[in-house]
Parts: sequence; structure tokens; C-alpha cells
Amino acid sequence: MSTDVRQQLVNLLTVRQAHMIFEDAVQNFPAAHINTRPPNVEYTFWHLLEHLRICQWDILDYCRNPNYKELKFPDDLWPAKDALTDEAGWQKTIDQFLADRAEFVALVQNPETDLHAAIPHGYDGHTIFREVLVVADHNAYHIGELGILRQVIGAW
Repeated sequence: MSTDVRQQLVNLLTVRQAHMIFEDAVQNFPAAHINTRPPNVEYTFWHLLEHLRICQWDILDYCRNPNYKELKFPDDLWPAKDALTDEAGWQKTIDQFLADRAEFVALVQNPETDLHAAIPHGYDGHTIFREVLVVADHNAYHIGELGILRQVIGAW
């Protein structure tokens, strides 16, 4: 596998290219708004952040765990609608998201990882390559959403 392809996948997860990255979206986020529900939105900023974390972790688990158990959508992929957090919980979500993303990066950078081999316990020939694209796509979607919602409430 070309190291260039591996690096491009890592960049897709971690580098500001065609869109903002996770760190941009959460930088200097006002603590007073972590439990705010933006207008016409059923979830809080923390719910959205926690959804990003859970989904990324779930896909990482899918890639690595031969005993993987699929999470139930949407219940297992979002916090409870009435769940709240504090600044420590907000930071814990951020820290875990970054740690899991670093694990994804390590998986991609590992020359022993065959990015195009079917995940042995996976579905329909899913590969690590595919899963990185899914994570990057999902993250980009919701990171953009987080940025737009910050703009809506004037939290930049």
C-alpha cells in the first residue's frame, strides 16, 4: 500500500482541507451553550458532539473487534434527549473523540493494516479503507453542522 494513500486518509481525518476540522468547531466553545438546543433542533451542542464521538468509536470498534456488536440506531448513537453535561463532560467527550481518532490514524498508518482487505467479521466485504471514508464523511457532515449551529446562536 502506498504511503501516500495512507497519508491522504490520515489527512482526511485530521487536516483542514476543504472544510473545518473538529478542533476548529469546538475551539473556544462557550460553556454556557454546551446544553443549548439551537432553534428548531431537537438536540444540544453536547448531544451532537457526543454523537460524533459515539459513531467514530463504533466504527473503530467495528474495524478492530472480532466480537463487534452493532449499535442500535438511533438510540445507542445519541445521548438521551434529556441528558445534560457540564464543562468536564464536554471536555471528556472532546478528549475521547481525539483519542479515538488517533487510534484510527494509527490503524491507517500501520503498515500491517491491509486497507483493502475485507474486515474478517465485517459485512459485505467492508474494508478499513471504506470505514475511514465513512468516518471522515460522517465527521465532516456533523462538524459542519456544529459550525453552522454555532453561527445560528452567535457563539463564534
